[in-house]
Amino acid sequence: MQLFYAPDTNEHTSEYEFDREESKHIIRVLRRKAGDILHITNGKGWLFEAEIISDDLKHCRVKIIGSELKRKKNYYLHMAVAPTKMNDRYEWFLEKATEIGIDEITPVICAQSERKVVKTDRYEKIILSAMKQSLNCYLPKLNDAIPLSDFISTHKEGQCFIAHCNEQERFDLKRRVQPDQPVLILIGPEGDFTEEEVSEARAAGYIPAALGENRLRTETAAIVACHTVALINQ
Repeated sequence: MQLFYAPDTNEHTSEYEFDREESKHIIRVLRRKAGDILHITNGKGWLFEAEIISDDLKHCRVKIIGSELKRKKNYYLHMAVAPTKMNDRYEWFLEKATEIGIDEITPVICAQSERKVVKTDRYEKIILSAMKQSLNCYLPKLNDAIPLSDFISTHKEGQCFIAHCNEQERFDLKRRVQPDQPVLILIGPEGDFTEEEVSEARAAGYIPAALGENRLRTETAAIVACHTVALINQ
């Protein structure tokens, strides 16, 4: 099955027309024609079965012939991850986390962040592509970048963890995460969180967490944390 994205659809939609770019992709590249069946999601949980009724290159139009609201995961995962110096590493994290299962992502700017300006346009495209590739009907939410202190003071959702490599006390993430609950995890930049940042998070109720014995890159740590939460909830 191949999944197409139609954000403006809902359970009451009877027909839908794709924009010019997607129409060209469906008709010219994929060689779909009138009468063919497409599977569509709006990124909000709905999966639609649709029949092509117009195979115009610029205005591919479909008729909705079936719909199903997919069940949400039994947990909600929000990860606040510092942007990496090399942009492609952060993009890799976004892609793989979407495939594994993540609900919300916030880039956080830390004291030791080497990248402090984040452009989310490309990030959104990568997340969308990964959602379609993994046949997921829920599009993860991508927030604008925010300073770490501001994030800590405004976000306290369910179980909150800060993963770091400092000498301060830490607890094994996989032994502390509880299933069927919302989880929020902070992952720092290449230079890690400062001791002051860790202390600030702990004072706000965040649990200091370890992700294993080895020192991990930012994007690797984020994927390990994401996968750990997914496994606990299987």
